[in-house]
Amino acid sequence: MTPEEEAEFKRRRSARNKVLGLVLLGFVALFYFITIVRMGD
Repeated sequence: MTPEEEAEFKRRRSARNKVLGLVLLGFVALFYFITIVRMGD
């Protein structure tokens, strides 16, 4: 693997990790708000 390919691979992995982190954060926020709403019932 050339240095250019390795840099591109690391960049893509970093971008994918950020997306996965945001999705995970979104699920956590969703469950949090659902819990708050259900407790209000």
